[in-house]
Amino acid sequence: MILDPLSLRDLGWSPYFQAGLDAVEQTDSDPVRVAAVHRNGVDVLGPDGARRVTTGVALPTEAIAVGDWLLVERASGRALRILERKSLLGRRAAGTGHDAQLIAANLDTLFIVTSCNAEFNAARLERYLAVARQAGVTPVIVLTKVDACDDPDSYADRARALSAALPVEAVNALDQASVARLAGWCGGGQTVALAGSSGVGKSTLTNALTGAALLTNGIREDDAHGRHTTTARTLHRTLGGGWLIDTPGMRALRLADVADGIGAVFDDIADLAEGCRFGDCGHDGEPGCAVRAAIEAGALDAGRLARWRKLAREDARNSASLAESRARDRAWGRFHKSVKREIRHRKG
Repeated sequence: MILDPLSLRDLGWSPYFQAGLDAVEQTDSDPVRVAAVHRNGVDVLGPDGARRVTTGVALPTEAIAVGDWLLVERASGRALRILERKSLLGRRAAGTGHDAQLIAANLDTLFIVTSCNAEFNAARLERYLAVARQAGVTPVIVLTKVDACDDPDSYADRARALSAALPVEAVNALDQASVARLAGWCGGGQTVALAGSSGVGKSTLTNALTGAALLTNGIREDDAHGRHTTTARTLHRTLGGGWLIDTPGMRALRLADVADGIGAVFDDIADLAEGCRFGDCGHDGEPGCAVRAAIEAGALDAGRLARWRKLAREDARNSASLAESRARDRAWGRFHKSVKREIRHRKG
């Protein structure tokens, strides 16, 4: 990555991060921004340019996300700590494990990218919206491949119906004038991430927003699913002076600890539920249920209620699993420390 010298402000630094430094840290260390995370270190950007910073046991790379601000000791070049994040996107790791996986940090906006074809999936988009709302990040639905669609407005209408006041932009990622509609979220000091399934055009969109020349792959015509182009999260400079984080395609976005985000996405159901006769109404045949009445009147789609229930159940289940995993980790940590104390005591 070759960049002209950049100030901290160019990199997205703000009074929010400055307030997290004490006097000693301001004298003996420097803040740098994480551009890429590797197994044995991280690539960072600062006023002195790009460099690799090694991490240790006290600060493993698994705890660091692209977009993080690290404090690096001047004398040793060692990463000391992660500065408090303004926002953090994450998910429950894929597979059968219970670990949380970091996606990106210190974002202002999340571009949720989907295409105007069979790949468009309301349930999947609601998952991304819940994650963004939980993190306090502004979500924007970006519809791609409008040049190959006869009726892109119908997809835009379906996207806007997912959440109140949701920004939706339909673009042709191969047309710079069309992509310019996204410029307002990509200016100086702003950080945006792209998220979505493989094959929706994230890499092509990254090319247009950054002027980069990333490899792009085609899609399978039978189901509109693509092949992975981006295989790692990386920080890119946008043409407007902001920063963009492209993410690998995620067909499985497993939710955990996003109850508030789900509530924000489905606030229409919550508003209706306030009119139910019973405070613990399950919206499943109880008398005086305002939610079922709205469905019968055609004011609420039954499928939306079903999707809300599914996400709420999944989040509750996965959040409990994460809590149990964290409790086990804390217990193991206490046991490990007690063993070390006993060994030191015997040696002493």
